[in-house]
Amino acid sequence: MIRDKYLNINKITTDKSVLNIFDVVRHHGGSIRFVGGAVRDAIAGKTGFDLDLSTDLSPDELAEACEEANIKTVPIGLKYGTLGVVINNTLLEISSLRKDIMTDEGHVVEFTDDWKEDASRRDLTINAVYADEQGNVFDYYDGISDLEKGIVRFIGNADQRIKEDYLRILRFFRFHSLFAKTPVDGKALKACIDNRDGLKNLSIERIRDELIKIILTPNAATVMGTMLDNGILVNWLGNSDFLSNLEFLIKMETSCNIPPNPMRRLFVLYFPDKALAENIAVRMHMTKRQKDTMVKWAASNIGIENILEEKLRRKVIYRYGKEFCIDKLLIEAAKAQIVPDNLIGLIREIEEAVVPIFPISGRDIAKNGFDSGQIGILLDKLKERWIASDFSLSREELLALI
Repeated sequence: MIRDKYLNINKITTDKSVLNIFDVVRHHGGSIRFVGGAVRDAIAGKTGFDLDLSTDLSPDELAEACEEANIKTVPIGLKYGTLGVVINNTLLEISSLRKDIMTDEGHVVEFTDDWKEDASRRDLTINAVYADEQGNVFDYYDGISDLEKGIVRFIGNADQRIKEDYLRILRFFRFHSLFAKTPVDGKALKACIDNRDGLKNLSIERIRDELIKIILTPNAATVMGTMLDNGILVNWLGNSDFLSNLEFLIKMETSCNIPPNPMRRLFVLYFPDKALAENIAVRMHMTKRQKDTMVKWAASNIGIENILEEKLRRKVIYRYGKEFCIDKLLIEAAKAQIVPDNLIGLIREIEEAVVPIFPISGRDIAKNGFDSGQIGILLDKLKERWIASDFSLSREELLALI
């Protein structure tokens, strides 16, 4: 289905230099269109997407066309028919149309000039919509209608689409969380369940990265619940008793315009102890910093009252830092399912807090005749006295306690 002038192209890009590639390809006898997320999100009124394009030129023909126009190219994915084209210091990924061929040697991908055949290889109907620079939209599998109705479904046979790339299981749930207005498509869910063991063939990094994208979506609690209930993530994450807490956290973040943190959301999904936090971090191949943060949240016995009360809050900020204090505030609020009064103002106070500096050092203690074995012990005791005084003891008062 072609919808003439359906889309205001400025919703995809206002950079006129990007549109020059359409003339370059056309002058070489080909055509080119925006595809996938750029078109889908522009139609849905979303912003901040990457630009992906497709062309009926082969990679070699596209490279030749760009060379004639003095446009730089980068061979970023020629194996998969994708050429990087540099326009106004922006790298555009342009893929040649492809089709699937079954041979005696198995599954083979070839280039084609058939746009519908290329669309048939994509995962979901809402991701198989194309648009040219005039705003004409080419919709071969009713993706626009599905987008308007909030239906997320695979193109053709869901089982076949998933077997082409098992990551599509997780992508299905991510896009369902982002765009669905209806219950999970039954055929799609069955295909995801039937093929869930195929996820074990993927690297944990691909699983983790897609899971992070899912947990950052507005409806992550509902979708994660569906995935966990149906064993989609059984090899990486267990069932959760805290889905309502995650939903509360997401609503609190949204209503207060607080940037979401995937680690914080994952933590609230389990409220793990130190051992489980470390286990999750290791299984998901988190960075050392992410692992340390998860373990620190779990190990610290700090309730929400320690942050709401100003004097106690200063101690938390001093001992653990501002970022930890804000995260712990939100985590404990989600645990109690209570939004603190003036939450935005409280977060601002934490961000603007001046962290005091302990006014004495080990050298000061050494001057009083203590040996190295005693200095550390005495320094720690003095610091605790200083913290207990709400950081009010002066350098002279602390030295007088030695």
